Amino acid sequence: MRMAQSHEYDNLLKYLAEHYPAALATWLLGRPVARVRLLKTELSLQPIRADSVYLIETEEEILHIEFETDPSDSEPPLDLRMLDYFVRVYRRERKLVRQAVIVLAETGAHIPEEFHVGDTRHRYRVIRMWEQDPEPLLAHEGLWPLAVLARAEQPERLLMEVAEKVSKIADESQRSDLTAAAGILAGLRFDRNLVRRLFRREIMMQSVIYREILKEGEQLGEQRGIQIGEQLGEQRGIQIGEQLGEQLGRLAIIKRQLTHRFGVIPAEALAALPALSLPELDQLSEALLEFKSVGDLTIWLEKHRP
Repeated sequence: MRMAQSHEYDNLLKYLAEHYPAALATWLLGRPVARVRLLKTELSLQPIRADSVYLIETEEEILHIEFETDPSDSEPPLDLRMLDYFVRVYRRERKLVRQAVIVLAETGAHIPEEFHVGDTRHRYRVIRMWEQDPEPLLAHEGLWPLAVLARAEQPERLLMEVAEKVSKIADESQRSDLTAAAGILAGLRFDRNLVRRLFRREIMMQSVIYREILKEGEQLGEQRGIQIGEQLGEQRGIQIGEQLGEQLGRLAIIKRQLTHRFGVIPAEALAALPALSLPELDQLSEALLEFKSVGDLTIWLEKHRP
């Protein structure tokens, strides 16, 4: 899977592909698929990222899935990339390869459905989530997060139906993961306050997806600490790395919380967040629960700006 503008949704889409490949294959192929295998995605030659492609193998074929938010903002262009992937996957597997580009956010931009240069033509499916029938998605719990983006005369009723289904999952870990996945994807379509009311934040925070966000922040902090350590000494670098890891992890979570609640956050406010200390980030994490608007965030930052 590859996100054209950002990798904000990578963790949750990776979770769906790894845990529910049979459900995805059944939906996309339009027939029951029981035996599937998620293939390793390392492909030789650059510039394909190892984590940008999901390949699901059935008995007869290979299903290549791409998730996109804005396919028009892609380099190399989407159509060329799909041809490139097809050739590389077929060369390695020598099986029929079916390709599907799943566009998550509604857009009026042109989305190419084939590559065409001279005598060369290569076609693939483009699936616009806002045009899809929700019933096949509602038939399997692994697809419920995608169902919130499907076609509906009353989209909010569909969102509430998914929220109710997810809340009744008996397994606590599965419930928290699917709550997080559905809640984050719903943010592409619905008002953040509505999403927050339907998908409880404390449940989302228990999910593996949420923990991955924190882990990525800690890893980034450790990398930056190592770089500083080359200049200040290894021991001091390790200490700084640990501090930066914790700080960036907290910062990533706070940004996610703010975006989930209020949507787009002013650039000036985002730029002020990294300057906050760990205690100040802890204070902000508690204070934002009482914020009613982005204006409350601005006021808080003015009082605590270093």
